[in-house]
Amino acid sequence: MKIKKIPQRMCTGCMEMKPKKELIRVVRNKEGEISIDLTGKKPGRGAYICKSEDCLAKAFKAKRLEKNLEVKIDDEIYSNLKEEINNAR
Repeated sequence: MKIKKIPQRMCTGCMEMKPKKELIRVVRNKEGEISIDLTGKKPGRGAYICKSEDCLAKAFKAKRLEKNLEVKIDDEIYSNLKEEINNAR
């Protein structure tokens, strides 16, 4: 029996490779709007982050999400991400 390959993505906070299903995707669409994608299927440029507040804090401090998505991210998006992480637990 063939082993199914699990897609891996890098967390922008801790910079570790983890299974895609364990991460939260943040997406920038063509209009430059930022949104949280829990399904992982929205079109646009994506960046992944662990479901941990430590990773979010590291990504925020180093501005890695902004660099990966190539756009300025408002504090409102970070607060929404924090809420989503708390809900995921």
